[in-house]
Amino acid sequence: MSKTVLITGVTKGIGKALAELFAEEGFNIAGCARNEKELNEFKAELWNKYENQRFLFASVDVSDKVAVQAFASDVLTEFDKIDILINNAGVFIPGTILGEDDGSFEKQINTNLASAYHLTREILPSMKNRKYGYVFNICSTASIKAYPNGGSYCISKYAMLGMTKVLREELKDHNVKVTAVMPGATLTDSWSGTDLPASRFIKPKDVAETIWNVFCLSGNTVVEEIVIRPQLGDLG
Repeated sequence: MSKTVLITGVTKGIGKALAELFAEEGFNIAGCARNEKELNEFKAELWNKYENQRFLFASVDVSDKVAVQAFASDVLTEFDKIDILINNAGVFIPGTILGEDDGSFEKQINTNLASAYHLTREILPSMKNRKYGYVFNICSTASIKAYPNGGSYCISKYAMLGMTKVLREELKDHNVKVTAVMPGATLTDSWSGTDLPASRFIKPKDVAETIWNVFCLSGNTVVEEIVIRPQLGDLG
C-alpha cells in the first residue's frame, strides 16, 4: 500500500522540493498553499508524471484555525492514513519588537506556529492509533539564534522548536517520530530580489533530501534536530 505525506506550503521553496521528491519516491501527496493557480498548475504537473498516485491540493490560509481544521478533515477523508506530516508553511516579516507594525506578531504566530499546532492535533490521533508516523516541523536557525530585525519571526520559530520538543516527548512511546528541521538562509521567494549570489544560500532540494534520508533511517533511530546552514555561514 502506498504511503501519503501531508505538506503545508507545498507550491514554493522547501515545500515544493519536498513534494517533488516524495512523489518521485511513490508517495501520495496532500498539500496546501494560498495561491490556487499555483496549486492547480503544480498538481497537474505531478499528475502528468505520476498518474498512478493520488494528489489532494487545496487553497488554505493556514493562519485560520477553522480553515486548517477543515483541510485536515478533507485529507483524512480522502486518504486512509497519513504517514508523514511536514509543517512547512510560514511567513517572514522583518522588524523589531518595538518597531514592527501592529499585527505582525499575530500574523507570524498564527502562520508559523498555530497552523502547525492545529494541523498536528488533527492528524496525530490516527498516527498514535496505528503506532506509526513521522512529523517534521520546519523551524529555522532563527529557532536557536536571535538576529537583528528578526522580531516576531524569531519568537515564532523559537516557539516552533519548543512545540517540536514537547511533541517528541509525548509521542516517543507511541512509535511516532518527531524532528525539528532548522535551515539557515534558503534560496526561496523570501529572498526574491536579493543581490547576494546563489552560493550564499541553501538549495531547497538539499533540505528535502536531508529530510528524506532521515525518514529512511531504521525504526530504532530518530534524528531529533537538524541544523543546516550555507557553507559560508549565516547571513547578516
